[in-house]
Formats: sequence, structure tokens, C-alpha cells
Amino acid sequence: MKFYRHLNPIKAMTFDLDDTLYDNRPIIRRVEAQMAQWMHQHHPVSATKPLGWWHELKMRLAQQDSWLLNDVTLWRFKQIESGLMELGYPQAQATQAANEAVEQVHRLRSDFTVLLEAHQVLEQLASRLPLVAITNGNVDVEKIGLAPYFSLVLKAGPDGYAKPHRELFDKAQSFLSLPAGNILHVGDHLISDVAGAKRSGFQACWFNDQGQDIYACSKSRTLPDVEVNRLHQLLLLSEM
Repeated sequence: MKFYRHLNPIKAMTFDLDDTLYDNRPIIRRVEAQMAQWMHQHHPVSATKPLGWWHELKMRLAQQDSWLLNDVTLWRFKQIESGLMELGYPQAQATQAANEAVEQVHRLRSDFTVLLEAHQVLEQLASRLPLVAITNGNVDVEKIGLAPYFSLVLKAGPDGYAKPHRELFDKAQSFLSLPAGNILHVGDHLISDVAGAKRSGFQACWFNDQGQDIYACSKSRTLPDVEVNRLHQLLLLSEM
């Protein structure tokens, strides 16, 4: 554990989910591979274009509608709908196919087991402090078994602009009815989580389980207040 600033008393914690409470990288790789297979099986025309074409389409859609950057589910829906229409589907068929694909993504996206350490730490923290989840992703918190620990779950898109925008942080603070300076946000991303939290007046805990040097990170914009590399270290912070 490393301290970069003196911490105010911590009266609540907010948590990023992906890559903080579980390793999301292999999950996303698996989902992308399985979804490519699913699309090729159920909509063979999708296989006539390489994955690079689908990625370029996704980027083009975000340039046309910047809001999509805040809603990963809507962004995927638009990618599939638009791609199938460009490949000859009528709009109604493309819309139905995109809806079915998104349902499949949601099922696959939350089909994993969170490690025991995360459950143990969150259970102990939730007995001491109110906890709120703030995520830019679309995982189903109930399906992965983390819902009981959180008083509120805020998701970018349905609940507002993605981190590092302050909207979700402000909603969390309003829900908690606490000064921002007494809320500690925990997350792995130096921009979305650390910079976003600090801009919103929160204290920031950088979850650095990858052994990175913050002074060498290209994404470093603002120093966190504290850095941890294991979730159980948060229990020590909650006692301070």
C-alpha cells in the first residue's frame, strides 16, 4: 500500500467493477470470440466481412454519435444493426438480429465466477460502510453474485455519462448524502477512476494489481490518494 496524500475519514466507498473486482480481460476476449461464432452461425452474411471491417464500422458509428462511447450495450447494438443493414438486411430484420445478439452478449458477459477474495472483502466492507458500484461496463451484478454488497449500482449509459465524467460520481454522492471528500472511490483505471474521482471531489484509491509504476504510466493524469495491489488492503483503510 502506498499513500500519496493524507486521507480524510472514509465514510463510504464507491467501486469500479471491471478489472478491479475481477479480471475482465479474459472475459471480454472470450465473449468476443463466442459472439463472432454466434453471428457467423445465426447470420452467415456477417462472415463475409473481416473483424477489421466490423471494428471500423464501430469506430465510424461513434464518430457519428459520440453518446455511444457512454453506452457499450447501445454501441454494440448499433454496430450489429448497421452492419447487417449494410450487408443487405432490411431494417426490421437487422433490428431483431441486433436485439437477439445483445441478449446473447449479456448472457455471456456475466457468465463467470468472481474470486472468493472479492466476496470476502466486499462482505466485510459492506458491514462497515455503504458501498456503491460505478461502472462503464454492462455486467449483470446480480448474476455474478455481487449485488448484495452494494446499496446502489450506477451504469454508464442508462445512468449517465461514462467515467471520468462526474455525472455518475455526483449521483453516487447524492445517494450517499455524504461530503465527496469522505467517499473513497476504488478503481484500476488512472483516467476513468482516479482522475474522474479526483475531479469530482472524491478521494481516489488506485487498484494496481499489474505492478505498474504510476510515474511511468502514459495514462497517469492525477495522483491517487492511495494505491493498493490487493483487495484485502481496503479493509485496513476502512479502519482508519
